[in-house]
Amino acid sequence: MSDKPQWIYVLRLMRPDMGPDPTEREMEIVDRHFQYLKSAHERGETVLVGRCEDFAFGVVVFEAPSRAAAVAFMDNDPAVAEGVMSGELHPYRVALMRGESVDE
Repeated sequence: MSDKPQWIYVLRLMRPDMGPDPTEREMEIVDRHFQYLKSAHERGETVLVGRCEDFAFGVVVFEAPSRAAAVAFMDNDPAVAEGVMSGELHPYRVALMRGESVDE
């Protein structure tokens, strides 16, 4: 596990019916949101990205050197930047993860 500071942002849909019934605009933004996170994952910046199957919320666990960098990462996510999802940022630390050894 990296020693870099970790962060989590929780994503929530701004329009509750968007999950099961997105507009064309929302689908385009969500596609760019996924591409944004996929690129970050390929660069090794994300630890975990996913969402609830019932669309209750999504999470992005990622590494950033400072709170300012973490805010910028979240705010540049197209879903947050274009207002289809809200983002709530918190400092975070993965304690246990499958495939990783436990340091006490």
